[in-house]
Amino acid sequence: MSSNQRVDRRWTLQARLLAQLIGLLAVMSAMIGVITEFALSEFLVARLDQQLREAHDRAAYELDSPKGHDEPQATDSKPPSPETLLVEGQNGGTFGALIYRGEVLARVVTTDGTHAVNVPAETINDMPLDRTPETCSLGPELGQYRMTASRTRLGDVMVIGLPMAGVNSTLMRLGWIMGGVTLAGLVAAGTVGAFVVRRTLRPLNRVAATAGRVAEMKLDQGEVALSERVPADDTDPRTEVGKVGHALNQMLEHISAALAARQASETRVRKFVADASHELRTPLAAIRGYAELARRSGDEVPPAIAHAMSRVESESARMTTLVEDLLLLARLDSGRPAVSEPVDLSRVVTDAVADAHVAGRDHHWVLDAPGVPVMVVGDSGQLHQVIANLLSNARTHTPPGTTVTTKLSTEDNDVLVTVADNGPGIPAELQPEVFERFARGDSSRSRAAGSTGLGLAIVAAVVGAHGGTIALSSQPGQTVFTIRMTKPLQDR
Repeated sequence: MSSNQRVDRRWTLQARLLAQLIGLLAVMSAMIGVITEFALSEFLVARLDQQLREAHDRAAYELDSPKGHDEPQATDSKPPSPETLLVEGQNGGTFGALIYRGEVLARVVTTDGTHAVNVPAETINDMPLDRTPETCSLGPELGQYRMTASRTRLGDVMVIGLPMAGVNSTLMRLGWIMGGVTLAGLVAAGTVGAFVVRRTLRPLNRVAATAGRVAEMKLDQGEVALSERVPADDTDPRTEVGKVGHALNQMLEHISAALAARQASETRVRKFVADASHELRTPLAAIRGYAELARRSGDEVPPAIAHAMSRVESESARMTTLVEDLLLLARLDSGRPAVSEPVDLSRVVTDAVADAHVAGRDHHWVLDAPGVPVMVVGDSGQLHQVIANLLSNARTHTPPGTTVTTKLSTEDNDVLVTVADNGPGIPAELQPEVFERFARGDSSRSRAAGSTGLGLAIVAAVVGAHGGTIALSSQPGQTVFTIRMTKPLQDR
């Protein structure tokens, strides 16, 4: 791609239209100027040739008359005077010359008479003797002349010329005038053209503004009311912009219908998950209760049955956790407002780290928290679950001996909670989807215990419901989850 193409693509449509308009006017003005110069030059030269023929006729008549040129003279006789050619009536600047026996005798008419000039013989020796006008240069003193030549009655060569200075001056003046007029015209056309193009492109700008507002909407999740449409005045299919506006409105109608269908489907799925999870809680509680009762029974049971009952109890507990997680996500997805009450995040973090220390004694747990309460607004239970899930994730996916550091700090108007470990890290290709539901790490992060794949999804959902953000930074030897929440107004 050439540099001109790259520059042209960076220009707006308005700038390109205006540049093309001015360029076209400049080319047309240049063509008109050149054609006018040529036509005027032909006209002025033709008029000068007519004057030249008349001057030549006057000079020839005077020279060939008995008083102007005697009969053939002796070799040593006095040559004829070229002033005979410059008779009364010849215009100022008229050039007259006689080639007498190879010698050029030349004069020029001026305002105070005639003056002799030196003209090299080769300048006029090659001129045709049939009175055909030709343009010749007579040196820097006289400049260009339009001249004709013919033989006199006695065989000498007579040359008459008229200066081209007037013609050249007129053409030069016309060139300057046309150049100035063209420049002024281009400036005026650019000013008016900018206004006209801007006004003409207003419908396209309105269509682009509608598309821009739609592009800024978050259409990937939640209920979306896609009410943006191109105004009816800009959807006339008989115009180019109207075709674009009409097509965009049709596309928005299809997108709106698709979003409505997606929202309805998601609503049904959420309702099903919530209802199913709620209904599963009772039988799971019964299974777990009966399994625990059988385990505590004093009656002797075969070892195989005891092992089977312990597995039933363990899996029922795991299923209960999964159901509780699905219920929490369903509540968060439904948009129910979170509990808004003051929460001492220092206490929440301390309790979560203490629980993690008990659950994972083969890891090193470090807590870095200020000695004063750090307050936020939210649901204490849900925030505790966020920290607990992050610590459980670090314990589950890192080998024994890994150090997990939990740090609580403040930054301006924000509260920061970071959970970092020095484990193997999360592969780069998995990092963009770690907060998705049922996402699991690969085999590079050990899975000593089972995982539902909902822990980090719950973390992201709860933090988002509390108006916060969570970010991940991971590389071999360091994985850091950073939660950022806003302080209550009274604590700022």
